[in-house]
Amino acid sequence: MAEILFKLIEVSIWSGIAAVGFGILFNIPKSTIFTVFALGFFAGLIKFTLIHFGVNIIIATFLGILFVSFVGMPIAHKIHHPPVVFCIPPAIPMIPGYFAYETILAIMNFLFIEEDPLKKAELISDIFSNGLTMVFILISIAIGISLPLLLLRKNTVKKME
Repeated sequence: MAEILFKLIEVSIWSGIAAVGFGILFNIPKSTIFTVFALGFFAGLIKFTLIHFGVNIIIATFLGILFVSFVGMPIAHKIHHPPVVFCIPPAIPMIPGYFAYETILAIMNFLFIEEDPLKKAELISDIFSNGLTMVFILISIAIGISLPLLLLRKNTVKKME
């Protein structure tokens, strides 16, 4: 149990570091770095804990991002920074690079390398499985960020005009 907890904390720390790295890349204010790290850490902790307990990666990613957005919005209003500063950098490490890589690899093998029809059928299965997983994770990230930003907006449309 301690080994599992250590691994979850380790990947969560890396998620926080990645969030800070992307935040620095996007030039976030220095005063927000610790908050971005904490949001990335907790998003990673939620995602990888849920995955460890058998929750689908799409749902786990959605819940991790939803946490970031629901917590990031009030923090942004409290310390007077745009919500994007707190919501986008922790979301970027959640992008499904592995599934995108596996999809492209299967496409390349299907088109250029494989000759056996049975293996081509298996590659088609891999293309759709990995590709759809990637697409649904990206959709869950988009919804997980957008939904709280829309629900917790302080200004109404009338005040924006």
